[in-house]
Amino acid sequence: MAGTTLTETVLAELAELEDPKIREVNEKHGDDHGVNLGKLRAIAKRLKTQQELAGQLWETGDSAARLLATLICRPKAFTRDELDAMLRDARTPKVHDWLVNYVVKKNQHAEELRRAWFADPDPVVASAGWALTIERVAKKPEGLDLAGLLDTVEAEMKDAPPRLQWAMNHCLAQIGIDHAEHRARAIDIGERLGVLKDYPTPPGCTSPFAPVWISEMVRRQHAG
Repeated sequence: MAGTTLTETVLAELAELEDPKIREVNEKHGDDHGVNLGKLRAIAKRLKTQQELAGQLWETGDSAARLLATLICRPKAFTRDELDAMLRDARTPKVHDWLVNYVVKKNQHAEELRRAWFADPDPVVASAGWALTIERVAKKPEGLDLAGLLDTVEAEMKDAPPRLQWAMNHCLAQIGIDHAEHRARAIDIGERLGVLKDYPTPPGCTSPFAPVWISEMVRRQHAG
């Protein structure tokens, strides 16, 4: 097609992959895209890294395009302020998660953003700060106040909005799994608060209820 840009071509390809049934399932989780993520990843693999295209796809505001953008961008090419603006604009769960996991975590400003977002009054932004904190708990806990994190979880998780609550709960479980000296307290907090205790868990999957999650992961570590 004469005059068609690469961005337009990619958007047309994503539109062709739109599946109403996938969209219906995703909408139950607060997402607004209907593209099979395996097929979307295949497009990303074909396109490889293209920072300019990624920026143009992000600017469309379309969730499928933004998911693709997180896969083909150069994470280290973004400034701190660009990532902050993108995170605040990424309101659907999947786009938010992929931006944090595939872009922000690989960026040189990740720690600075973690500290800024952690205490943000917007619970969705704060959940990104907690997600980055979970990464620190698991991989680089030096300098983190784990007892202080447990204090915050104990005081705030019960009444936190869903996405922030989920991130806090994950942090609680991660502390219990990775840090034996805090395990008993993490399990006790989970038991007393009861957050996600009744979460429907498919067969073969681990419950997100922190005491069960911690116990199962520790059991697997010892079994391995």
